[in-house]
Amino acid sequence: MENREPLKPFLLAFPGPLRDKLVEAVLSGEKVCTSGLLLEYEVEREELPPVGERSALIDSGGREVAVIELTDVQVLPLGSVGLRHAQDEGEGYTSVAQWRAGHERFWHSGEMREALGDPQFTVDDDTMIVAERFRVVERLA
Repeated sequence: MENREPLKPFLLAFPGPLRDKLVEAVLSGEKVCTSGLLLEYEVEREELPPVGERSALIDSGGREVAVIELTDVQVLPLGSVGLRHAQDEGEGYTSVAQWRAGHERFWHSGEMREALGDPQFTVDDDTMIVAERFRVVERLA
């Protein structure tokens, strides 16, 4: 690839099997959106990404594997997530309940609670999430 400005990293989950699975789903076109906790942005003191922002999708080895572009960013309560978003996450969810159970396992994990600095963190219907929709604009690996 020719010289370009460094891109902000686009990280899915933590390095390991889940990240590998999610990155593969992005590269295959199955995963076109993702969800994160608004609290993560607050803890990291990060601004929400704007629509049109391009980022480098990072695999578990720390390599840039694709450039993605955000096509939509919404902040909404967890209880408002719909079926289309759940299915478009590319993890095989066929219902919002399945999607939520999977995400609650992740958000309630020791790694996430440690990252948030709250060993008792839990979500409920009113927990605000950031729903990001994206497209792959270039594969790098």
